Amino acid sequence: MTIRVMLVDDQVLLRTGFRMVLAAQPDMEVVAEAGNGAEALEVLRGVQVDVILMDVRMPQLDGVEATRRICEGGQKKDAPKVLILTTFDLDEYAFSALKAGASGFMLKDVPPSELLAAIRAVESGDAVVAPSTTRRLLDRFTPMLPATSGEASRPELNRLTDREREVLLLVAQGLSNGEIAARLVLSEATVKTHVGRILTKLSLRDRVQAVVLAYETGLVRAGGSGA
Repeated sequence: MTIRVMLVDDQVLLRTGFRMVLAAQPDMEVVAEAGNGAEALEVLRGVQVDVILMDVRMPQLDGVEATRRICEGGQKKDAPKVLILTTFDLDEYAFSALKAGASGFMLKDVPPSELLAAIRAVESGDAVVAPSTTRRLLDRFTPMLPATSGEASRPELNRLTDREREVLLLVAQGLSNGEIAARLVLSEATVKTHVGRILTKLSLRDRVQAVVLAYETGLVRAGGSGA
């Protein structure tokens, strides 16, 4: 199966570089490009896309708002996954994009092999993109979140079993399925099953949104520790 990729960036040179890297892959095809968020939304009306590489800072409509509009369908299975491309300095825009529904983010100077692996991970639904980097971003910007009533604001957390809550805490601390399996002495398949049930019970699109929820509700504090 070929992964259909869309490039959204206002820098033509960057899009050209990404297109060359992806064109060399037998399982990827760049099917569309756009120079800003507004153009991306328009292009998406006429083409089917699996994964969007989305820049954050662009004219007319930035990547955060574009991501929000693309992902607002929630659980739609045919909605494209968004992979945010951010600058070396992790910023609040990337965090906002994760909250808006992006499946992960990568730095623009990431090695090609890591970018390709991230695209494949996002397309498969794992949304496991540099979990340690995701954790650092959340640690930095969680204090900027508005005050919430914690778990009381998400009563569905009570639907989780003790094991599922344990898995959620480890996901939120940036551990991969393999690392969680080793920590809890489980198989990776079992961990993946637990993660799937957590997402279903909490009505979340992917594990990145599960991480954001864990921070927002206070299950995990900035610094990666459990509450």
